[in-house]
Amino acid sequence: MKRLFAALKIPPGEIALANYYRLKKSLQQERIKWVQPDNFHLTLKFFGGTPVEEIERISKILMPLAEQQAPIYTHLSKTGVFGSRYAPRVIWFGFGEEKTLSELGNRVLDELDKGGFEKDRQNFVPHLTIARIKQVFDKKHFQDALRDVAQFEPEEFCIREMTLYESILKPEGPVYVPLQNYPFGK
Repeated sequence: MKRLFAALKIPPGEIALANYYRLKKSLQQERIKWVQPDNFHLTLKFFGGTPVEEIERISKILMPLAEQQAPIYTHLSKTGVFGSRYAPRVIWFGFGEEKTLSELGNRVLDELDKGGFEKDRQNFVPHLTIARIKQVFDKKHFQDALRDVAQFEPEEFCIREMTLYESILKPEGPVYVPLQNYPFGK
């Protein structure tokens, strides 16, 4: 069994990284698990524990989807949270070109569902998880820190492939190992 997910690797630009580190420094007194920037990705589908022999079947579904997809030009430009203002769970960066990312994400989920990999119950929302919140001690300070980086100057980048990753959980944090790359074809 391998713990698998399909994702788009996201290269954060200087402005996004500056906002990430600014937020991380400002919220250092809170119990927050920060995602390392070299692990930034947009998850398309989390498979969880998957038998190794299923990788080929997953690839047969993802490969044609990637071949039909043009490169996606987008940017990170906003910060938000999942959960409520008073009980936040995740801090994320949002994308400028959400429509194209949403369409791709929904096509991936639909085709995998047809192939026997059930959809998650949640709607697909393109986002880049930058932190998972364990506990917030000072909610007002937390909200002020987020407000300071709610919108930021976008830096365009191009996504040219989708990747199937294995996630190996370690005490110091997860390690993401690319198993298959699926280049966009158009």
